[in-house]
Amino acid sequence: MKPVLRAAVLLPALLTLTGCAKEKTINGTTYDVYGLLNADEKKNPDIQYEVCWGNVVWGVVFVETIVAPIYFFGFALFEPSQTKSGVKGEIRHSDGGAR
Repeated sequence: MKPVLRAAVLLPALLTLTGCAKEKTINGTTYDVYGLLNADEKKNPDIQYEVCWGNVVWGVVFVETIVAPIYFFGFALFEPSQTKSGVKGEIRHSDGGAR
């Protein structure tokens, strides 16, 4: 029974260290991921962020562990994708160009 309990504790701990959200370098500046608990310190108003759906899935799967959802939703829910456009209503595509 001990190996099962040990695996049940270690697996969520390891997954919290290997979240899907990644920092990104845009125009020579590296921007970090942020979550609901650290948005005031990490979120940059000039950068567009996207939800990291892998972290949402892991947070829901391991909701009973308490630690995993706090990490995934609190500190690594959004990842930087690109700079925001200065033109209102402009749609930017993944290659960075406007169309």
